[in-house]
Amino acid sequence: MKQLLLFIFIISCISCANISQNKNPTENKKYNIIWLVAEDQSPQFFPMYGDSSISLPTLESIAKESIVYDKAFANVPVCAPARSTIILGMYTIATATHNMRTYNSHLHEIEPSIGLVGYTPVMPKHTKEFPKYLRSEGYYCTNNSKEDYNMQISDGTWDESSSKATWRNRKEGQPFFSVFNFMECHESGIWRFGKDSLFVDPKGIPVPPYFPDNDIIRHDLAVNYSNLKRIDDKIGTIINQLKEDGLYDDSYIFFYGDHGGPFPRHKRVLYDTGLEVPFFVKLPKDLMQDKGQTRNDDIISFIDLAPTVLSIAGIEKPDQMQGKAFLGSYIGPKDEYIYASSDRFDAIYDKSRAIRSKKYKYIRNYHPELPYAIPVEYREQMPMMKEWRRLDSIGALSGSSALWMRKNKDPEEFYDLEVDPFELNNIINEANKKSVIDAHRSALDAWLEKCDDQGKFDERELISKWATLKEKTILKAPTISVESELIMAKNEGEYGNIVYKIENDSIWQVYSKPLAGMSDTKLVFKTVHIGLDDSPESRNK
Repeated sequence: MKQLLLFIFIISCISCANISQNKNPTENKKYNIIWLVAEDQSPQFFPMYGDSSISLPTLESIAKESIVYDKAFANVPVCAPARSTIILGMYTIATATHNMRTYNSHLHEIEPSIGLVGYTPVMPKHTKEFPKYLRSEGYYCTNNSKEDYNMQISDGTWDESSSKATWRNRKEGQPFFSVFNFMECHESGIWRFGKDSLFVDPKGIPVPPYFPDNDIIRHDLAVNYSNLKRIDDKIGTIINQLKEDGLYDDSYIFFYGDHGGPFPRHKRVLYDTGLEVPFFVKLPKDLMQDKGQTRNDDIISFIDLAPTVLSIAGIEKPDQMQGKAFLGSYIGPKDEYIYASSDRFDAIYDKSRAIRSKKYKYIRNYHPELPYAIPVEYREQMPMMKEWRRLDSIGALSGSSALWMRKNKDPEEFYDLEVDPFELNNIINEANKKSVIDAHRSALDAWLEKCDDQGKFDERELISKWATLKEKTILKAPTISVESELIMAKNEGEYGNIVYKIENDSIWQVYSKPLAGMSDTKLVFKTVHIGLDDSPESRNK
């Protein structure tokens, strides 16, 4: 009996050892993460979403190895507010970055016609840009090259943010997070490339039912398809570089649009044409269950991007982030709804809020006295917009193409997206939908209350509040101490995070723990916080 027990014990020890040796080798691995971001695009223009108008060989090749998300959304249908959601992992109505636009690094007056000077909202305590969490864990973070976060971000967010930014400047073996933005398919590309070569025949492309259908409309649609070919070629260059460097298989590669398409009734609109984006993710080779494409119909939105990247890097999201991770180590529960907002567009004040489930969309318009097609000066340059206006002025619109040109909005809108995917038939007054409409209303109200919707305040009132807060809240210089050759920095205030650099260097690093091996190096420290002036500098010697 004793011999049998001894034998069982030895076998158990061997089994445990084998289990230990066979532990998932990827569990603590730091994967590279690449974002490929197309300006102003809806999924309806892409082959992987069923449109065969143009071949996009690079993107199609990546998609064949990817999880393709069929219900991915921006939380705001215009770039700068949408990007503030991405960089912070917080809703714009919670951070007061909801208006388009609040900040432009090149302009003092951002909207001269209404006397609006550029500003950066003061962010809530403990708020910081998500790349700082990655940099604290050793990631090399680059942005090439558009920022446009509707605020002035603080030092230490990126290792490099420029048209030359690339992972190739990192230390050997260092994991990286690299963002690449493609402007050719931006709204402005419709008129910038309007006289250039077309890569599709305008006569053979589909015209969505909400557009008029004539040669001018078809030409602008053809320009957009051609611009997608232009960015596909540029993305091909980046993919080839990743493969040359032996990095393609070890990387997560995200492709997505920064909100809906570049056209009228797409951009700046809370319909799916303005919010829904193409979105797919290629996983690293050792995490793929198979080599084929998979489809995912979970409802996700940009509020989930920052938590997801942190989760991939093995970092649990901070409390202030309002989304959830859908990949990585800290996957959150599936969403029942996504939420969206729109407010001032350039010089025109408006306000709408929306909630979308998989089947339904509810929209609340706070200014029903305004038209749907508000006259945004920037958009009025587009040939399609000019033509749509012309047709409306002579009474030549009818049916679906006349809906968006109505002089007043409906106070509330409700759509059954399964039977009406283009949101053309408002069923807000249908009695048999009352219970589901009320459920969406209540969920929207709860979200607005949870976020303390800053859109309820006049913009100039907010600016005045931040000016007062900025006067009262002076960031203090970090206190520096050295113990056992470890350099320690302490934040002496409630706001801010500490960054440091080698004296005479230009790149600020994120301070997250005592610094070892640098006791003989002259270092400069300061405290930074979005919306507040940087603190005075401190030095270790």
